Amino acid sequence: MTHRQVMEALSGLLLAMFVAMLSSTVVSNALPRIVSDLHGSQTGYTWVVVATMLAMTATTPIWGKLADLVNKKLLVQLALVIYIVGSLVASIAPSMEVLIGARVVQGLGVGGLTALVQVILATMVSPRERGRYSGYLGAVFALATVSGPLIGGLIVDSALGWRGCFFVGLPFAVAAFFVLQKTLHLPVVKRPVRIDYLGATLIVAGVSILLIWVSLAGNQFAWGSATSAALVIGGLLVLAAAVYVEARVAADPIIPLRLFRDRTVTLATIASVLIGVAMFGSTVYLSQYFQVARGMSPTEAGLMSIAMVGGLFVSSLTSGRIITRTGLWKRWLVGGMAFVVVGLLLLGTIDEKTPLVQVGAFMLVLGLGLGATMQNLVLAVQNNVTMSDMGAASSVVAFFRTMGGSIGISALGALLSHQVAVKVTDGLHGLGIATTSHESHSVPDLATLPGPVQAVFQHAFGESFGHIFLVAAPFAMLALVCVALIKEVPLRTSNLEPNAEASPEVAAELHHGLVEESKR
Repeated sequence: MTHRQVMEALSGLLLAMFVAMLSSTVVSNALPRIVSDLHGSQTGYTWVVVATMLAMTATTPIWGKLADLVNKKLLVQLALVIYIVGSLVASIAPSMEVLIGARVVQGLGVGGLTALVQVILATMVSPRERGRYSGYLGAVFALATVSGPLIGGLIVDSALGWRGCFFVGLPFAVAAFFVLQKTLHLPVVKRPVRIDYLGATLIVAGVSILLIWVSLAGNQFAWGSATSAALVIGGLLVLAAAVYVEARVAADPIIPLRLFRDRTVTLATIASVLIGVAMFGSTVYLSQYFQVARGMSPTEAGLMSIAMVGGLFVSSLTSGRIITRTGLWKRWLVGGMAFVVVGLLLLGTIDEKTPLVQVGAFMLVLGLGLGATMQNLVLAVQNNVTMSDMGAASSVVAFFRTMGGSIGISALGALLSHQVAVKVTDGLHGLGIATTSHESHSVPDLATLPGPVQAVFQHAFGESFGHIFLVAAPFAMLALVCVALIKEVPLRTSNLEPNAEASPEVAAELHHGLVEESKR
């Protein structure tokens, strides 16, 4: 495909990616208001986010496997329709339970969009050229991330209220559907579809059981109780059964375990889990920090996100273009993860009194690191697998990143809930106010609270947020080690090099030969 043909097809894909990212970011600044209006708790706040992440996690490998078997354009359009349905239900949700269910449906569609956009891009262009176009994806990711909180904040503060946040993505989704119909023309692969439903069910069941344990332990039951032990043992047994099914039973497994014979795929997968824990687990609560700990409006909280997303935007575009020009990608992964580690450690020092300029500078460092890491980790994996495994390999990275994110959001959300509850209880007792367990775990509307009580909640949330970033930092450090151990293989210059696709070593030899020939 020529550059013009790629850009025409990419226009619809970029719209689809914008929709996928907007679905979570536009709601982030609305969550404190949503949870307050629907009388939810900190656990409910966590699960509005985790529900989407979990649905993405469970279905990403399925979308990736389908992409290797059937019409990719049809799959992207189906994912858009599912997203639209979920958004409409969420917009009229009368309770937290219905809202969480609607977010699950949204997650099914978003999982398809995030997995399929990467797969289709890999089908259209070679790994060497892909860095350039991945930069566009990173830029759209940044645009959705920065505009989402701003748009969401403006909508929440308007007459539309928080329900309007679920309508804002619909025009983009409809536009993406028709743009893809007009511009995306790929060969239709007709092969028998064999989806490993048993493996997919076991994977999502095992992860869900463990996430439920992490979210509820300490609040609904004790960490050392029989209920806690039953959930942990049950979750691990179900995941063990999933591994057995994928290895021995499934004819066409959702996650082909043979992919992990490749060192790059294995290390990138481990790094993806750790990045998911650190990135999603910490950043998803930033808007809550600004609104609850700093007393900002949703619009003001959205403006604060510009610092992190600005860094992500710059590093994503810059790294993509330089990688396409040089063919070297590992330095960007290692440097990006180093920035992520430093950014998390710096954010670990914040509380409710930290100067906002300082907080913004710390977020900028984190954004620079994330922009150089996320897209390029997928690129490293795609460069090491054959075209027939492109969908499965790409979705494996996305799967483990979202699974790590789900774990991180649940675990760090539980930690935040526990720490805030303890600090709120102590603070209110100091004021001579008795509290119930529900009140100490609630997410209040600060504007309705008396001054002294408001100060107690702000201090409790402000101090607890710093601890979350410190807990996330070691996971980022382990991800840095994994990325540093990945062997750099020169990017292939074509998707049609069967020998190079079969072996990274052959790819390196071919690349060396091409360089020598160009010198002559």
